[in-house]
Amino acid sequence: MQAISTWKITSVALALLATLPATGIAQQQPERIEGMPNLNGLWQAMNTAYWNLEAHSAEALPAFWQLGAIAGIPAGQSVVLGETIPYLPEARAERDANRAGWPATDPEAKCYMPGIPRATYMPYPFQIVQGNRDILFVYEFASANRIVHMENHQDPPVDSWMGWSNGHWDGDTLVIEVTGNNDQTWFDRAGNHHSEQLKVTERYTKVDDNLLQYEATIEDPQTFSRPWQISMPLYRRAEPGAQLLEFKCVEFAEELLYGELTKREGE
Repeated sequence: MQAISTWKITSVALALLATLPATGIAQQQPERIEGMPNLNGLWQAMNTAYWNLEAHSAEALPAFWQLGAIAGIPAGQSVVLGETIPYLPEARAERDANRAGWPATDPEAKCYMPGIPRATYMPYPFQIVQGNRDILFVYEFASANRIVHMENHQDPPVDSWMGWSNGHWDGDTLVIEVTGNNDQTWFDRAGNHHSEQLKVTERYTKVDDNLLQYEATIEDPQTFSRPWQISMPLYRRAEPGAQLLEFKCVEFAEELLYGELTKREGE
């Protein structure tokens, strides 16, 4: 229990540090830290993977017709190597059920922490805080964060929304193995899902000062017929004063989560 409490305190302290302007920090920092590429900065994916990892056409959302084109799903290319996710039959049927119930069935709509890899390509930036040892990832959505343990590798104490991250360097590539994931997160808004057996192996490779190449290998024998990969670039947010802002969305989800339990006027 003491170790978990210490982790929470460290997480909060580092999260506060991560709210410093990312652009200014990047301009003052060296290209390498302890011989490894300096990944510090504010990063964001610029694609439609948050809607659907697989290729998809533009589509209307009839349930939200009042919003017109604002509620349309933009077309997007697949970020899955091999184009499609290799579901087992029962898991594919569950994906279809998730999709049919969207958005109420989506953990994002309920402001739950997004998990890995979904946190990487949501339509919000995230910040990497890299020092001499452990590395902190802080996400704008739901104030989610995680520590990448670079030295003290452990098995996950419990399954959790953001999993347990053990990291190492493979040459100039940061490799993170994420285990201890619960089965409640999705990969995107299209209902793509996994079980508690999920293992994600991430690779962050610095291409230049403003570009990271991101790859993730997904393993889950309960859900997929084989391991599969996603790949995409991540871009540095470089506008003046760029910093991680708060998107604490719990209050936005209260009606969705608890509306049936509240007494409305006239009822």
